Amino acid sequence: MPGIGPNQPPSEKKAPIPGIKNLVAVASGKGGVGKTTVAVNLALALKALGAKVGLLDADVYGPNVPVMLGTVEQPRALDERTIIPVEAYGIKVISMGLLNPGDKPLIWRGPMLHSVIQQFLRSVQWGELDYLIVDLPPGTGDVQLTLIQSVAITGTVVVTTPSIVSLADVRKAVEMFRQVHVEILGVVENMSYFNCPHCDGRIDVFGHGEGRRMAQLFGVPFLGEIEIDPQIRIGGDSGKPVASMGEDAPGGKSIFAMARNVMQRVDSVNTNATSPVVQIL
Repeated sequence: MPGIGPNQPPSEKKAPIPGIKNLVAVASGKGGVGKTTVAVNLALALKALGAKVGLLDADVYGPNVPVMLGTVEQPRALDERTIIPVEAYGIKVISMGLLNPGDKPLIWRGPMLHSVIQQFLRSVQWGELDYLIVDLPPGTGDVQLTLIQSVAITGTVVVTTPSIVSLADVRKAVEMFRQVHVEILGVVENMSYFNCPHCDGRIDVFGHGEGRRMAQLFGVPFLGEIEIDPQIRIGGDSGKPVASMGEDAPGGKSIFAMARNVMQRVDSVNTNATSPVVQIL
């Protein structure tokens, strides 16, 4: 990873974003694991649990957050340095998908990505938030590096599936965040299993338990399993995410359990960060 060597913290000053208590990144080693589905439903579950929440879609090349939230409203720019985010289901949202709607692709190099992420972080009027959830692109590229170098991150949620191929890439993502001294809040195993509606039996489509074993291997918490449920997919495709319908919606219990675990981890990280160091003489 250019610019940052092993065990070397980023050199740029990480100024906090005014009003934002916790910045939580949602990452994955590869695409196709449902990272954005987890990010959107995590944000909505945190909102339902009483938090003030924002969602920053940093997946510039594949900005799917607007589709999953069912919004096409464009953010308002009051001036060059003041952007008013969109609101959906009570959370504040910014996404390149709202600024560049349709099928026109973005063909940008690293410096342009750096600029737009900086604008999303610094120019958007987020107000007072308990959590700003950042949906990162898959992998370990320029956007991740910009975020790490630009702002203090409370921690990262790493999303995987139980498949061995997915887990191989998760290792790279975990190691990247560790090298740059970003706290790993834990691992979420998405598409973990399928409950057969006919026999009420559990089917492990992609295997079982590998996400938990990965968390144990790296010594990080396991934040939960999210099942394969058609309603989770339908909710994302229709702009009505499962978490917006409450904990009793199909698939809702596992999502809200994951959100509570994230809240507990964030509280733990903040407590450890503010605890005084006691010297024994």
